[in-house]
Amino acid sequence: MEVLRIATSGSVDDGKSTLIGRLLYDTNSIPQDKMEALHAASKRKGLDFTDLSLLTDGLVAEREQGITIDVAHIYFSTPTRKYIIADTPGHIEYTRNMVTGASNAQVSLILIDARRGIVEQTHRHFFIANLLRIPYLVVCVNKMDLVEYSEARFNQIMEDFQQMLDNAGFKGQEVKFIPISSLYGENVATRTGAINWYEGATLLEYLEQVSFDHEDRLHPARFPIQSVIRPRTTEYHDFRGFAGKVASGHFNVGDEVVSLPSGQKSRIKTIEQFEKQLTVAHARESVIITLEDEIDSSRGNMLVKATEVPVQLKEVSAHICWMDQQKLTAGKTYLLQHGINRVKAKVQQINYVTDVTSHLQTADKADMGLNDIGKISLKTAAPIFADSYHTNPANGAFILIDEFNNTTVAVGFIE
Repeated sequence: MEVLRIATSGSVDDGKSTLIGRLLYDTNSIPQDKMEALHAASKRKGLDFTDLSLLTDGLVAEREQGITIDVAHIYFSTPTRKYIIADTPGHIEYTRNMVTGASNAQVSLILIDARRGIVEQTHRHFFIANLLRIPYLVVCVNKMDLVEYSEARFNQIMEDFQQMLDNAGFKGQEVKFIPISSLYGENVATRTGAINWYEGATLLEYLEQVSFDHEDRLHPARFPIQSVIRPRTTEYHDFRGFAGKVASGHFNVGDEVVSLPSGQKSRIKTIEQFEKQLTVAHARESVIITLEDEIDSSRGNMLVKATEVPVQLKEVSAHICWMDQQKLTAGKTYLLQHGINRVKAKVQQINYVTDVTSHLQTADKADMGLNDIGKISLKTAAPIFADSYHTNPANGAFILIDEFNNTTVAVGFIE
């Protein structure tokens, strides 16, 4: 059964957690004991209805303040497919969490409060979804019940969002607008009849029919080596296999491959998975690959097809989201982790920082602060073998790590 990954985003109190709770409720995905606990918790809060947002607002601090801080992953299914929802924070301070939650999503679900319309976080979350090239954007105009289910208000928000797309140089993903009330369940999984002027699909109907190809299987073949398997037992005395997860593309038995950075060539002898012999390994599959020749490869190296060798980079131009309280300045050195490989990298220049509201770029800034998004130039101490994020996301992203406290300070996307 297919798995659809969804990232929810929006400003504070736009109703993300309630919407997710409503999806779980309407798909009968909440166990009876949890429903009873929800009823009890809602009564303790003095509510005369069941607060579905309590399903996902799991942290004590979140429940006390009524906001979502951590990224919560929620699982549910229908007869059609399985779903994984990343409930990401709404506060500006937690935009870095949104990047984490959205990194593997196929659908970005952006919520807008019908009363407030587009706010700064809407711009920021759209900008990130656009930067990550998430294929489908679903704009849910929530709390329609608080504007008397006004068609005019919904149309105005659609026009404002379309203007934002035009200003941002939108990359062309599919955009769907749906008026909803997550509190009352209107247009989430069913129709109550309150929005009789809307003739499109409900949110769940739309998610059920979203089609997505496994594009990562069509990208150049990349296999980062996580470990070298050498049992040294009587049965497997000469066995030497390379374990890892196929990042992109596919590998067949018999393919000529190159080990990077050594550049040595060989052919794939076997592909094994859970003691089964495979003829092909696709993207996202964890396997053990053996080669016909003894070549120099170890953890952090990468196997690629001989016909699809990536460019060797020591100078990297990338868009980044800065995720640390301490500011980024040119001249500082960090650890750049690309896949499993980790090298030292020096920030040569902050090319510009983007104002995600106006989409204006401020060039040659002295620093980048927490949650800033911009473009920088890096120089690495050793080469990395990467692709452009736009052509192969699985091999085009990296993180920057503070080498002194081991904190992840940025996520980057190679141009």
